[in-house]
Amino acid sequence: MRKIITLIIVSIVVFSCKKTADSAPADVTASDAKLKTLVTVAYPSDTAQLNNMITLNATATYLLKSDVKANSNGYITKMTIKLADRVGKGSVLFGLQTKEARALGNTINKLDKSFRFNGATTVVSPATGYVAMLNHQIGDYVQDGEVLANITDASSFGFVVDVPYEYLQIIKSKGSLPITLPDNTVLQGRIAKVMPSVDAVSQTVKVLLQVPNNNIPENLIGTISFSKTSAYGLSVPKMAVVSDETQSSFWVMKLINDTTAVKTEITKGVETDKYIQIKSGNLTTKDRVIISGNFGLSDTATVKIQKP
Repeated sequence: MRKIITLIIVSIVVFSCKKTADSAPADVTASDAKLKTLVTVAYPSDTAQLNNMITLNATATYLLKSDVKANSNGYITKMTIKLADRVGKGSVLFGLQTKEARALGNTINKLDKSFRFNGATTVVSPATGYVAMLNHQIGDYVQDGEVLANITDASSFGFVVDVPYEYLQIIKSKGSLPITLPDNTVLQGRIAKVMPSVDAVSQTVKVLLQVPNNNIPENLIGTISFSKTSAYGLSVPKMAVVSDETQSSFWVMKLINDTTAVKTEITKGVETDKYIQIKSGNLTTKDRVIISGNFGLSDTATVKIQKP
């Protein structure tokens, strides 16, 4: 009986060891496959021109708006404009009749019809532009000097840009800048004025860019772009660069063979929306860097290159 029990126990042990031995290679293979991260790679370039572009908002503005004022006390008898109408300098906008003329005009005309007294005066536009505001209508009684309407001065139209003072000399040296509107229309803006004051908080200077007034509405926001710096040098795709949480150190994952990537620290230079200049770091144009799948990879990570 003991021999039978011993034989059963030995058989169980041998079977268990065999099963473990048979399953071990499969587990190791699965573990190795799991550690490989699928990545795509690219080569650094030394021929790309890197322009560090600065983009600022530009707001359409009329710097000068003229008030149309009544030239006497009286009633508005005629009005030739409506809101948003374009008017020329010197064109008649309003007709006024004094209170005395309204009261005495008919009586005097009855006494002498040849006198043709009506006490009417006209108010003309002080500038060429658009009617931005109307304060009265026909029949209203107004005082001498009261504002009847507001006219934008077309000659003062332009786009105002708040330029950081550090970029002011770059702007001045260009003379003109393209302005891109929301509908992708591009206008060439000429630098007309630089305001002689700086905002105390933002340290920006207001710069006026004049453009042909092609019925552009006031307060429309466009953008201007200009190059802060331009450089050639070794660069990598922007997606290849990884940083720590504080963005105080940067690195790329470089392949030393087809399956191993090592962490290579770099110093960044000029940065664009597609490329980052490498000012220092152990990289050449023959090295392969990971551009996708590199996030979270440890040093000497095992990877698998994804075929295009």
